[in-house]
Amino acid sequence: MSDHRYIVVGIGADGWDGLTPASQRELQDAKVVYGSPRQLGLLDPVDAELRPWTSPMSEHLAAVLAHPQSFPVHILASGDPMFHGVGASIVKAVGAENVRVLPAVSSVSHAASRLGWDLATTRICSVVDRPLSSILTSVSDNVQLLVLSRDATTPEALAKLLTAHGFGWSHLTVLEQLGGAAERTYGGIARTWRHAAGDRLNLVAVRCVGPAVSAQAGLPDTDFSNDGQMTKQAIRALTVTALRPAARQLLWDVGAGAGSVAIEWLRTDPSCSAIAFESDGARRDRIGHNASEFGVAQGLTILESAPEHFVHAPDPDAIFIGGGVTTAGILEGCWDALLEGGRIVVNAVTIESEALLVTWHSAVGGTLRRFQVDHAEPLGSMTAWRPTLPVTQWIADKPVGTP
Repeated sequence: MSDHRYIVVGIGADGWDGLTPASQRELQDAKVVYGSPRQLGLLDPVDAELRPWTSPMSEHLAAVLAHPQSFPVHILASGDPMFHGVGASIVKAVGAENVRVLPAVSSVSHAASRLGWDLATTRICSVVDRPLSSILTSVSDNVQLLVLSRDATTPEALAKLLTAHGFGWSHLTVLEQLGGAAERTYGGIARTWRHAAGDRLNLVAVRCVGPAVSAQAGLPDTDFSNDGQMTKQAIRALTVTALRPAARQLLWDVGAGAGSVAIEWLRTDPSCSAIAFESDGARRDRIGHNASEFGVAQGLTILESAPEHFVHAPDPDAIFIGGGVTTAGILEGCWDALLEGGRIVVNAVTIESEALLVTWHSAVGGTLRRFQVDHAEPLGSMTAWRPTLPVTQWIADKPVGTP
């Protein structure tokens, strides 16, 4: 019997026979085991009291962790509990020192062995607790993708999503009940998908065929739904580069317009997050639509414009101000909220806003630079350069120890 307070045992569709001897011994010594009805039904040789999760499972699990009746608490998880599984949630709640995890073979390992795919070069996504559109950050031509499904409807919905975004010729393989007696595999092309919903326990393998998609900043302006209030492509690429996004960092996009900078920020790393502040309701709706279209909605929070709403948001690692910089309290509120060592980037196109940036540059330092991008456009039967409005950009890092 383990000395840990919580024992998390991974179990696959192959049930008891697929468990390691150590996992079998642990469950045979258990007094009470929590799990889904399907998982508990695989434990015929176990004499423990079997307690199925009630819905919603997250609330039942939280209650068990907060008020355990006795220790150790045994909990079943699907496959590898630390791979998109309940094990990670339990460790986060009670601490790794209180948890012993006994993993089984994960569903992606089973799938890779069936398909002959190298897991090191395969992208893995879960839509169990995320929007289906979140897979769009991973698709690109010639990419191999494994999608952990939410339920039996996921394969068809995935085929429709891929088709709608230019990946209709991608090949999908659905793998059900991996490792179990009821294991089944079937597939087809996304644009001609006709399979009825099958088993809810499934994983979808995708060989992506479609456009090559880059995660680098500088998406075409036409890719965003907008009303003209948007940081344009070339300046946006320079702006996101200036912000220096990094893993697990939070961005405030103030005066977000179409949300293009926040969306480009989120596309750089799946662990990044962003808050878009926008005063116009129609634009807030548009930001949400754009985020969903690019598969980053789960990382974005949309709030009414600042500064009165700054108090409702966690302090950011980086801030971009693209609109409303002359509004009273905006720059002061942003600078106060910015974490020590964080970076602020502000773009200005008017004389008034530019003058404000010069004042702040004199007060706290940083870098001032100016951009103007000309585009070649028709002029009668010839071609001429058409200048855009120049953009003044201020970049500053908040010193450590700033009051």
